[in-house]
Amino acid sequence: MNTTNTTTELLSFQHTLQRIAEALERLSPPPPTLSSLSEALTLADALVWHPRQKRLDPVPHVAHISIDLLCGITHQQHMLLNNTRHFARGLPANNAMLWGARGMGKSSLVKAVHAHINKEERERYPEYSSIVLVEIQRDDLSTLPNLLALLRPCPRRFILFCDDLSFEKDDYDYKALKSVLDGGITGRPDNVIFYATSNRRHLISREMIENEQTTAINPSEVTEEKVSLSDRFGLWLGFYPCEYEVFLQIVQNYARDRNLPISDSDLITRAHEWAVSRGSRSGRVAFQFIEDLQAQLTKA
Repeated sequence: MNTTNTTTELLSFQHTLQRIAEALERLSPPPPTLSSLSEALTLADALVWHPRQKRLDPVPHVAHISIDLLCGITHQQHMLLNNTRHFARGLPANNAMLWGARGMGKSSLVKAVHAHINKEERERYPEYSSIVLVEIQRDDLSTLPNLLALLRPCPRRFILFCDDLSFEKDDYDYKALKSVLDGGITGRPDNVIFYATSNRRHLISREMIENEQTTAINPSEVTEEKVSLSDRFGLWLGFYPCEYEVFLQIVQNYARDRNLPISDSDLITRAHEWAVSRGSRSGRVAFQFIEDLQAQLTKA
């Protein structure tokens, strides 16, 4: 037996194994650790969760409007501000569900409250470490346990934010969300709270409930299981269709904030025509009108 050839073959085999191992590591990188994410978790006021890349990306500037510009939702604003203020100060706070009419400021309120509380607390305490707003997509809810495991040992406080949350037929991610909101055996981390928005009161489509009821031994139990997801949110805030006076107030606030050179009577006339052409009134429609109006006035 040729010893030299055997040694060469072994070395070649070891080299091949090493290349395979390195390739597998590139395909499946190790899970992120607190130290690998330390810069984003320490410095950013907002992050976006990318579970497939196992990455939290910092958001340099959160697209939000001033809380003073939000009209017609005074009660909802007061409740969410208080809840978030309690959370920022280490007091007990509830997960919050903002549900109801589209375009009425649900997601805008979450972002505005986040910015307002951070500004308020910094003015009171110079050493204050701001709350971090972490956006998670609806389709990534099954990865919540992984995200919570990363955030649990961090000294900062986090609002997990899921916009437009709802569940359709054959969609069972709601079970994972129920478990996370309850906290399971480990409990929800003290430094994490969950805020979500939805156009649906109970998050589950009626068709989804009815389809499972037809095959269930006890249909009422199916309904109770689905609706019980909503019970995991301790704070419920409803948003309702926009009244005409509120719509005009929103428009006027936006116009004043931007110092638009237009009279109140002309502004109201144009806003009315815009709402009629859109067939709806809401905070979102008011914002879109102001965007167009500012462009028109600037062009003129």
